[in-house]
Amino acid sequence: MAESSLSSIDPRSGYCPETKTFHSLQPLVPLPQETVPLTVASYALSLQSASPWRDAAALIDVSTGHRISYAEFHLLTRNLASSLRTNTGLRKNDVAFVLSPNSIRIPVLYFALLSLGVIVSPANSLSTSEEISRLISISRPVIAFAISATADKLPKLEYPTILIDSPEFESAMNMKSSDFEFSKRDVEVNQNDVAAILYSSGTTGKVKGVLLTHRNFIAVIANYHHWQVQQQQGRLFPLVMLYTIPYFHIFGFFFSLKSVAYNETAVVLGRFELRKMLRAVQDYKVTHVVLAPPIVVAMLKATEPKDYDLRSLGWVGCGGAALGKDSIKSFTKKFPTVILSQGYGLTETTGVGSRAMTPEESQCWGSVGRLVGSSEAKIVDPETGIALPPGEQGELWIRGPTIMKGYLGDSEATSETLVYDGWLRTGDVCYINDEGFVFVVDRLKELIKYKGYQVAPAELEQLLLSHPDIVDAAVIPYPDEEAGQVPLACVVRRPQSSLDEAQVFDFISKKVAPYKKVRRVVFIISIPKSPAGKILRKELRKTLLPESKL
Repeated sequence: MAESSLSSIDPRSGYCPETKTFHSLQPLVPLPQETVPLTVASYALSLQSASPWRDAAALIDVSTGHRISYAEFHLLTRNLASSLRTNTGLRKNDVAFVLSPNSIRIPVLYFALLSLGVIVSPANSLSTSEEISRLISISRPVIAFAISATADKLPKLEYPTILIDSPEFESAMNMKSSDFEFSKRDVEVNQNDVAAILYSSGTTGKVKGVLLTHRNFIAVIANYHHWQVQQQQGRLFPLVMLYTIPYFHIFGFFFSLKSVAYNETAVVLGRFELRKMLRAVQDYKVTHVVLAPPIVVAMLKATEPKDYDLRSLGWVGCGGAALGKDSIKSFTKKFPTVILSQGYGLTETTGVGSRAMTPEESQCWGSVGRLVGSSEAKIVDPETGIALPPGEQGELWIRGPTIMKGYLGDSEATSETLVYDGWLRTGDVCYINDEGFVFVVDRLKELIKYKGYQVAPAELEQLLLSHPDIVDAAVIPYPDEEAGQVPLACVVRRPQSSLDEAQVFDFISKKVAPYKKVRRVVFIISIPKSPAGKILRKELRKTLLPESKL
C-alpha cells in the first residue's frame, strides 16, 4: 500500500478513507517464508517444542481419565504416520475421510495425516448414509477412518476403512517408527497445498467443500501464538482447554492444531452434556473453554456457581452465533471472574475473522472483537456495492492469509464468494464502529423484509432468550400479503411454564421499534441447530410453514 494511504489510516478504527478499507489494529505477525515447504503439523509441533512446559499433558479423555503427554504425542504421531504410509500406501494429496465423535485419538490422526501431505476431510459422525454419500461425492476420498459404530454408513473406497477404536489402530500408534521405512524428506508439502476439505453448513444452500491450505492454518496459529506468548509471560503452568466443539467442525479442527502449538492440555469431552462439562471443569482445573451461545445460555439457566467448583475457569470463548447483551450481562454477574470473549469466523476464513483478544476488548459487549492480525475488511452496501465508513451497516468482506482457496469442484460458488483482489464476501450484515470493533447484525439472506424495513432475526432471538421462561428461541420470516414478511417466533418454554402468545408479544413490543415486533408465535419442543450452535432456519421453515408459503 502507498505510504499516503497508510498515513491516512485512523489509529482508533483502522479505517482508511482513501481505500474505504478497515485494517487490523493488531501488530503484523511475520509468517514463515511462503516458498519454504512446511506442513501445519510441523509448524505446530515446532512451536510446542519451544514451550517451557514440553512435558505437560497434551490430551485427557474425560470418560476414562486417560492422559497422553506431549512426549507421547510426538511419538504416537510419528509412529502412526510411518505406519499409514507403509501399510496403506497413502500418498501426498490423497483425501482421507474421517467419521468419528470426539476422541483423544483424533488429534493424533490429524497430525499424522497432515505430516504426510494427506488432505483431511472430517464429517459429523451423526450424518446419515445418504448425507455421507453426498460429502464423499464432493471430496472423493481414497480412505476413511471411522469407529465401529459409524463404519457401516460408509461406502467402499479404494482402501479399506480403518477403525480408530480398534486394537490395530492402537498398535499402529505404538509401533516404533524405526520399524518402518519413513523419511520426511520424501514428502515435500508446500504451504499452499490443501490441508483440509471441510464442509460448509448448508444452512442457506447446498453443502460445499471448503479448501483450506497449510498456509491458511499456519497464518491463524501464528497470529494466536504471538498474542499467547505475551499473555503467558510469568505463567507457572500450561493452559487447560476443554473441548466441547466437534473436531470435524472448523473451530474444533483448528483448535486441535492450536492446542499443540500453544502447549495446552486439551480435555476432550465425547458426547456433550452440560453437567458433565461442568464436572470436567472442576475435576481437571480447566482454565479455558469454547462454547456455542446456546450452551452459554444453558449454563446461566441451569446452574449456580455453588453447584461446582469453577474457580480455575478464567476464560470462555463464544462463537458460531450471536450472544445477546442481556445474556452477557447475566453471565458476567453470575461468573464475575470469568472473561467472556466473543469471536467471529467462517469455515471459509479458517475459523477466524475477528475476536476479543484482551480482557479490555471483551468489555465491548455485543461485538465480536476486532479484526485479527494481517486481515483487512470492508463493509459493502449490498445494493450499490459501495464500501461504507465506520458505523454503517453492510455486507462484511474480508481479505488476508486465512481466506480459503475456494470451493472444491464448484467454480460458480467460488466466483460468487471470492471476488476481485482476494476479497471474500461473508454474506453477513455487519458494521465496524469508531474503535474498530466488529458487530454482526445477521445473515444477509436471513433478514426479514417487513413493509420495506429490514428486521434481523438474531436481534429478536437475543431478546426472547432474555425472558426467564424461554429456554431457546428462533425467529423466521412468515409470508404476509400486506407486509411481505412478518417475524415468526419459535419458542421453547421452560418446563411447567404457562407462557402464552400474548405474553411473548407484549414482552418484545416493549423492547423494539414497531416494525420489529413479533407478529406470530409457535411453541415447539426444540430448535434444530448445527453442531456449532447455528439455528437451522431452513428446517424450521420446512416444518412450520405451509408448503405453499415456502
